[in-house]
Amino acid sequence: MLLKFKLSMPNNNSWNGKWSGDGKEYNIMRNFTSKKEAQRMLDKGYYHYNFGDGWSAGIDVTKLDAKQARQARKASKGFCGYEWMVDSIWLNDEIKVRG
Repeated sequence: MLLKFKLSMPNNNSWNGKWSGDGKEYNIMRNFTSKKEAQRMLDKGYYHYNFGDGWSAGIDVTKLDAKQARQARKASKGFCGYEWMVDSIWLNDEIKVRG
């Protein structure tokens, strides 16, 4: 099952109250052979992580077909180095810092 993970920064502590990435798409796609694991992430749908400094990240999980995935990849501006969050969602069903 093909899933899209879309990154957002719903809370931030910047000087102007905005994330520099607002208005842009930050997507990563992952293909899961286990429908049970994919469905678990889809059922939750949204994951949140608080950095503890006034910033937080949100990741929306949605199902895609191949055409939608191509469009999402094309629109994406990367994932800002937060791919580890997707790995954590898959492994832990939450966003946890490795350590």
